[in-house]
Amino acid sequence: MSIGPRLDLRHTQSLVMTPQLRQAIQLLQYTNTEVNQFIEDELLKNPLIERLDGGPELPDHAAPDLPESAPVQPAGFADPGAVGGSNGDASVQSGHLDGTTPPLDADFSNVYDAGTGSDGARERGGDFADDDWMGQIADRPPDLREHLEQQIRLAFPDLARRRIAAALLMSLDAAGRLAEPPAFIANSLDVPIEMLEAVRQVMLRFDPTGVFACDLAECLSVQLAERNRLDPAMMALLANLDLLARRDHRTLMERCGVDAEDLRDMIGELRRLDPKPGAGYDAGPITPMVPDVLMRPGPDGDYLLELNPETMPRVLIRRGYHARMAARASRDTKQFLADRIQSANWLIRALESRADTILRVAGEIVQHQDGFFRFGIGFLKPLTLREVAAALEIHESTVSRVTSNKVIATPRGIFEMKFFFTTALAGANGESHSAEAVRHRIAALIEGEAPGGVLSDEALAKLLQKEGIDIARRTVAKYREAMRIPGSAQRKREQGLSGEP
Repeated sequence: MSIGPRLDLRHTQSLVMTPQLRQAIQLLQYTNTEVNQFIEDELLKNPLIERLDGGPELPDHAAPDLPESAPVQPAGFADPGAVGGSNGDASVQSGHLDGTTPPLDADFSNVYDAGTGSDGARERGGDFADDDWMGQIADRPPDLREHLEQQIRLAFPDLARRRIAAALLMSLDAAGRLAEPPAFIANSLDVPIEMLEAVRQVMLRFDPTGVFACDLAECLSVQLAERNRLDPAMMALLANLDLLARRDHRTLMERCGVDAEDLRDMIGELRRLDPKPGAGYDAGPITPMVPDVLMRPGPDGDYLLELNPETMPRVLIRRGYHARMAARASRDTKQFLADRIQSANWLIRALESRADTILRVAGEIVQHQDGFFRFGIGFLKPLTLREVAAALEIHESTVSRVTSNKVIATPRGIFEMKFFFTTALAGANGESHSAEAVRHRIAALIEGEAPGGVLSDEALAKLLQKEGIDIARRTVAKYREAMRIPGSAQRKREQGLSGEP
């Protein structure tokens, strides 16, 4: 056998991802704010792209607006219709789903409906290819909203209470107190005020202590109670903070029943508290979640879906400008213009594909969870990424990217799209049940316990089995502990009972 160099030919297959393909995949995962920043970067690099900032009038060569929404019915989901353009500049218009047939002579190659984008709550700039955004996320400490969201997920596995907690979080002002009365929030959520107050009392002990208070006196009282300093004299002082502001110490001593030295110590104790726990944690007010997908009931019992058009810019390709410049340009300039027009065409197609995919996934979720939207959390069905991907004939990773960091506004509140993907529990009749719906049912049974009728985990499991849910006692105990609900013995002690029912 001879040893030496030789030349061999081999045929191999490999997946080559171009920079444009990588960016198109990333666009699915970006929020609207991130897509907006990406478009801003493109505007700086590409003179053939122009932004229309929502003026009342459009150029004659821009594409006209079409209807901005379409029904989602149990029979199927309508794909978004295209927006027709003329031979001049192609524009990006407001979001819509439409089942009408566009003119046959319309040019769709450079048209994208900007309003069908999504929206989010985080911004970042820089070049997407080179920006170390993962490092930036790791270096940035969590803000007050993120800090409280983590505590909400741990404190309220029950979806009903978590929805109330999310509404309270969105009502916080810059100081960390509620900007709206609890009764108003309860009325907007259509929940009993007692249930909302029970959730708020737990959230008052979140870190930082005193957030979600209705006023300054309550904020300070919670902090004092945590330090075991909320005695009757201190409660009287908190009830007369107006006298303290006027420095009417004589009247304060009479109402609190203390002498001058004790009053001085009590005032010093108040000064060591934080009257604005939210302001010390965050540099500014909490930014509320802006939904990516807007959902509302339709006239025929169906649902209307559209992507939020408020946060996406309206973009057009300046084809007229391109034609004028190319007519008298040098060879190098023509090559530059050819590259820029190709990049602009790719941007239109990528944004159109992103919008279409988000709408299709959102429509499939809404159809699958129709019972939840109509009747409540007890009708939430099990759903996986694989099921949605199979129904839409797309890859499972695409569904994961589309639902990542996306929020949908529904008649029942604002939810992350990941919320609707839950594991399944087998039913006695072969029908599966959502684990989240089962947790909600366990919490409801415990809340409905009569005095002297505390239910053990075994009793809860038997009640659920009678309702057609195949669940073991250990699973009931696991769900109960995850919701931080005490066991039956502790609940008996809290009710003042002395024995088993």
